[in-house]
Amino acid sequence: MRLTTRTNLAMRTLMFCAVNENTIVRKHAVALACGASENHLAQVINLLARSGFLKTIRGRSGGLMLARPPDQISVGQVFRVFESVLPFTDCAEANSDCPLTGACRLQCVLATAVEAFYTRLDSVSLQELVQDNKPLRNLLQVA
Repeated sequence: MRLTTRTNLAMRTLMFCAVNENTIVRKHAVALACGASENHLAQVINLLARSGFLKTIRGRSGGLMLARPPDQISVGQVFRVFESVLPFTDCAEANSDCPLTGACRLQCVLATAVEAFYTRLDSVSLQELVQDNKPLRNLLQVA
């Protein structure tokens, strides 16, 4: 199992904003700190804003910031937005051409495992990732 680049970048962006909570940050600063292109980051920011995680401010002194406190954003919520469109296996798709469909028990086991994965991520807030994490703060704090 491997996270998509978009999910990874979404979490980096949210951590950047959490470290700089109550501050409007620029997309350029986030891109530099996260090692991402501004174009790719723009797509991620757009989805984070549409999903209610970020607030974007237009204009000369615009930028982005968390839309709600970091203790009210769970890692699982973010992952579901970015990862839920990808089926874990081919057999989970409606038009699967797997010859074992209907007899294979692997799909049920994988579904249970994926749900356990998300349940664990639901228990971790963005606040927990940044709170008392001085090395992360040193990397992401806007000067």
